[in-house]
Amino acid sequence: MSSEKVKNRWLIALGGVGIHISIGSVYAWSNFTSPLGEEFGWSSQQVQLTFSLAILFLGLSAAFLGWFVEKYGPRVAGITAAIFFGIGVFGSGFAVQIGSLWTLYFFYGVLGGIGLGVGYIAPVSTLVKWFPDRRGLATGMAIMGFGFAAAIASPVMDFLIGSVGIALTFYILGASYFVIMILSSLYLSRPPEGWTPSGYKPQENKDVESQDLANLRANEAVKTARFYYLWIILFINITCGIAIISAAKPLAQNSVGMSAAAAASLVGIMGIFNGAGRLAWASASDYIGRSNTYIIFFVLQIPLFVLLPMTGSVTLFVIMFGIIYTCYGGGFSTLPAFIGDLFGTKELGAIHGYILTAWAAAGLAGPQFAALMNDVTGSYASSMVYFAGLFLVALAVSILTKVDIKKKQKKIKEARAS
Repeated sequence: MSSEKVKNRWLIALGGVGIHISIGSVYAWSNFTSPLGEEFGWSSQQVQLTFSLAILFLGLSAAFLGWFVEKYGPRVAGITAAIFFGIGVFGSGFAVQIGSLWTLYFFYGVLGGIGLGVGYIAPVSTLVKWFPDRRGLATGMAIMGFGFAAAIASPVMDFLIGSVGIALTFYILGASYFVIMILSSLYLSRPPEGWTPSGYKPQENKDVESQDLANLRANEAVKTARFYYLWIILFINITCGIAIISAAKPLAQNSVGMSAAAAASLVGIMGIFNGAGRLAWASASDYIGRSNTYIIFFVLQIPLFVLLPMTGSVTLFVIMFGIIYTCYGGGFSTLPAFIGDLFGTKELGAIHGYILTAWAAAGLAGPQFAALMNDVTGSYASSMVYFAGLFLVALAVSILTKVDIKKKQKKIKEARAS
């Protein structure tokens, strides 16, 4: 096959960014919380359940439709995601027009959530195959879009809600995301069989650490200890991270005395740290190793979660909060490359989907636990020490993962030598 027939992998990466910037707008859902409550008298908890359902169905659809991505390819999967997410957001406008909370749950939570799950894994599993030489960078670029999306979408949503109302805002956003995701999906494809980047010759690389440990199917991967190590690591990182994100505004007000307006601005600025962390940590993992990257995440966050509620300095609070956000985002973006390292790329989309059930579980567990601690103790700060304890568990599991990888690499070396 001539090189002219091979697509530009950087444009494929750009397509992945387009999809993730669209679906990542789910993290700007809080812009609708007050307007919907004021218009219909719905409680914050009722409105927030829409977001929780979207995250739940993201995890479930990623898990159960990973095979769909592998079977039909990223273009079909991306278009499918565009249809579900576009209809989900557009249909939310209809739900607002008729004033039906359950219709909102169905369109945004269920249909939108399915679009989220399929759209999340489709470009990621493809990019790992296009960038065997820079897996972390490639997946970091796409998932960076998911992290930055809230910072981009939030002011747009605020402007539209104030200008044209809630229902029309959903209609405009739904149509816009549909078009962006369709256009982004059309260029997506798998690399040709046997293709490798120019100058990349893995067969000549004798270093076992740079080679995939295995090339497993999804039903084989779930039978390994490494699969469950990754699940636990991701669950804890998301549970703690999403809990502090959900409590960011009250924490800033109560811990360092920020005004409501300043605390709200902080939440928006932190979206930049979330996005930047996704690209920076995933790219760094190409050089320092995936297991080392996760160990660093937890070594950093254990003291940060303990010290964050104790600091009285706004500057120090913002710096610590920023580091936590980068680790939260980096945990997502480093994961697909880690999966490729441990299980190969044969059914990476399906394996990634199974592990993302940890996201669905954490999306429910983290905010609920933080809210429970606030109700019991009167402060979100009290839950931080418990999350630090969870990070200790995650650190131990990360070390176990590294030990397991070393054992596997040793077996590969011995098999080569024999």
